[in-house]
Amino acid sequence: MASLPPLSHTRPHAGPGERLCLRANRWGALRAVGTLFRWISRLGDGAFWYGLMAALSLFGGPRGLRATATMAVAGLLALGLYRLLKNLTRRPRPFRSIDGIVAHLPPLDEFSFPSGHTLQAVSFSLVACAWFPVLILPLLVFTLLVAASRIVLGLHYPSDVLAAAGIGLLLGGAVLTASAMLGFGP
Repeated sequence: MASLPPLSHTRPHAGPGERLCLRANRWGALRAVGTLFRWISRLGDGAFWYGLMAALSLFGGPRGLRATATMAVAGLLALGLYRLLKNLTRRPRPFRSIDGIVAHLPPLDEFSFPSGHTLQAVSFSLVACAWFPVLILPLLVFTLLVAASRIVLGLHYPSDVLAAAGIGLLLGGAVLTASAMLGFGP
């Protein structure tokens, strides 16, 4: 059985977010854990969501088409918002700023705040589940795994992920509200 790598010495003033990053990142060094979270993260790059939208469009009838359109709007808004916030905040990723953190997967962009994977996962899940409540459990599990993967892989601080989840909830809720007001909602 593989053992965890030693925990790097943390600065005495390291905050709880940095300490959690270090602890979570150690788990990513374990082969099975690292492989699982790399797969989850890569699926969260878009493949999972595009597959879900295709399945809803093909098998969900008119409701599935409306759900897919609403998810696409949420996704485009989330993409623009997370890019704007990353460029405004320009927060370095944990593997660049905390000794002992290893990026177990190359990042898709330079900055850390907010987690685009988490923002997209939360907003897509909220919209999909509003249209198809049967998806709540599998999408909740997948979304939580995506969020955790970003910390375990050394790519985000816990605060990046929590903020992104909050933004995703607000954004998904706003898209659902707007679609309902336009007579297009679930």
